[in-house]
Amino acid sequence: MELEKIRKILDRYNEGQCTAEETQLIEQWFENIHLQTTRTGSDIQADLAHVRQALNSRIQPVKVKKLRTWYYTAAAMAVLVVAGAWFFRQWQQSATDSSQPHLPLANATPHTSREVHKGYVIINTPKGLKEQVKLEDGSTILLNAGSRLRYPEHFAGSRNIYLEEGEAWFDAAPQPGNAFTVYSGNVSTTALGTTFNIRAYTTEHKITVALLTGKVKVTTSSQTPIILQPSEQASFDRRSLQLVKSTFKEENAMAWKKGNLAFKDATYDEIRTTIENRYQVTVVNQSSKKNWTYTGNFREESLQNVIETICLTEGLSYRIDKDTVFLKNQN
Repeated sequence: MELEKIRKILDRYNEGQCTAEETQLIEQWFENIHLQTTRTGSDIQADLAHVRQALNSRIQPVKVKKLRTWYYTAAAMAVLVVAGAWFFRQWQQSATDSSQPHLPLANATPHTSREVHKGYVIINTPKGLKEQVKLEDGSTILLNAGSRLRYPEHFAGSRNIYLEEGEAWFDAAPQPGNAFTVYSGNVSTTALGTTFNIRAYTTEHKITVALLTGKVKVTTSSQTPIILQPSEQASFDRRSLQLVKSTFKEENAMAWKKGNLAFKDATYDEIRTTIENRYQVTVVNQSSKKNWTYTGNFREESLQNVIETICLTEGLSYRIDKDTVFLKNQN
């Protein structure tokens, strides 16, 4: 095969324009090449750039007696370029596939754990999984990912529920005379025939109670209780110990029930917790930006699309390595 033909085939291959015969020939070359599968995308790109530069600089018109030597040199370098380009395509496809929200990690089989201890039912949901709970009084609870719930096997009078970690949506069945109270950290929420949402992840600095229907009383040990009406929420700051009332949009507060993401002036901790629980990953911030907020909505988006959009808005770069997302400064 002539050198110019090699170069033309390589160009067409990299542009996805090879004929079936040319593709088969190229793939026969790199099938015998053993590549290191642990190299990163940036490493491969650097290697490809280096080999391409060498290929372009060294394949020049030569005398006939030297053509045979340069033919083998060019062919060897061509194999490296083709193999590298193919492997990088495969690496990109693998990274994209693994980021899809509906695909579990290859080495992960998440499941909800449920146990009974000293008269209490204890439920733990892992990252990437929600769980619906039906209580004996007819109340319903939807537990978000990365959450821990504890409640009595049987109610005797008052109905006390303990959201020890995470987020949950509650539909409290009416039962006159028997208050339905959820304890989450320093906050207790009492309701009679009410639907409401509580977010109380220990990785975040606040606990939020959002009321959808009915009426609830939110109590802390530091100030006067707050009564919430529908579309109102109470946010308790763990650091200042202040409880503040505000309004909210239901589609934002309840986005997680539909598998969507909704951020409104969300802190980095809130963003990290939400993404980790949604996509079963770990987010590591290696950038110099530690304190920032983000507003945006995502509907059934892949992990890569979510991270890419947030980083573009916040002026960051990122790298996804298996089940870990690294946030970095832009170069």
